[in-house]
Amino acid sequence: MSGNAVFRFSDTSVLSVASVDATRVVTSSEFDEQLNDTYERVELRPGMLENLAGIRERRWWSEGVTYADGAAMAGAKALAQSGTDPADVGVMINTSVSRAHLEPSTAVAVHDALGLAPHCLNFDVANACLGFVNAMQIAGTMIDSGQVDYALIVNGEDAQAVQEATLARLSEPGTTASEVMGNFATLTLGSGAAAMVLGRTSRHPEGHPVVGGVTRARTEHHQLCVGGVEQMSTDARKLLEAGMDLSSDLWADAAEDFDWADGMDCYVSHQVSKIHTNAMCLRLGIDPERVPTTFPTRGNIGPASVPYTLAAAQTDLEPGDRVLLMGIGSGLNACCTEVRW
Repeated sequence: MSGNAVFRFSDTSVLSVASVDATRVVTSSEFDEQLNDTYERVELRPGMLENLAGIRERRWWSEGVTYADGAAMAGAKALAQSGTDPADVGVMINTSVSRAHLEPSTAVAVHDALGLAPHCLNFDVANACLGFVNAMQIAGTMIDSGQVDYALIVNGEDAQAVQEATLARLSEPGTTASEVMGNFATLTLGSGAAAMVLGRTSRHPEGHPVVGGVTRARTEHHQLCVGGVEQMSTDARKLLEAGMDLSSDLWADAAEDFDWADGMDCYVSHQVSKIHTNAMCLRLGIDPERVPTTFPTRGNIGPASVPYTLAAAQTDLEPGDRVLLMGIGSGLNACCTEVRW
């Protein structure tokens, strides 16, 4: 495997990871009710979101609260939990897929909301649902190199607009069963936010060292899931198959440098659905009992899924536990990163 696909850190630790919930609960039953006439006409059964994907509900932000607000709230929470002075943050990376405009970056709004210092470098990293894990690699490299002492990674996602547009479109009289299935993944999305503070292991023995990781790409599949502001079209079956093949390739390559296949204490994977989680565990030989899930009540929160789930699982982790963060994003790109708790 190419050497640049493997990365290791010597002085980077996770100091805190925090999540923020959007407050409005939207159930899958509500979506089924809106699509009832369409389901009946195209001969599809309601209940697919809950029965097949395992998603009972997801969240939307309350009126007047944006995904950028959520990212800032999560960032403030993570900073407070770590005891990090905002003035000491050297870089802040926003990884949100959601965006209201092409420029400026969402990062500048979060930087302003948090009152970060003028010397704090800030920018967006966009790589579908893998963005947060990618940002951990970028921030860790900057910390290890001595460029910054502290890094803040944030993410906020808002699924409401694309889901409302999709529900309206699928409720039109001419909608076909194929169109319903092609837009199914859109209805599995959720809104929420998460953030992480990274710092020097040498200064923070209480932190959780980031050991390193492996990345891998299969970009010939970049057309399988294409999303915009009002629509996301997905070939779910082919995407699942390609994603499992990519994960298997990464897993096999990683064995040259990491002993992950021998068993980790916790596997925090990107949250897509029950089908994807079960398939991953079966393909990679992972014990499902070691895979915490948040998708049943939060849906797929995009890049926030991994840190959000880690934040929820951290109360059950013990010092010394080996945690594997497993991210995958449309494109296709994948990355596994080990953290020693």
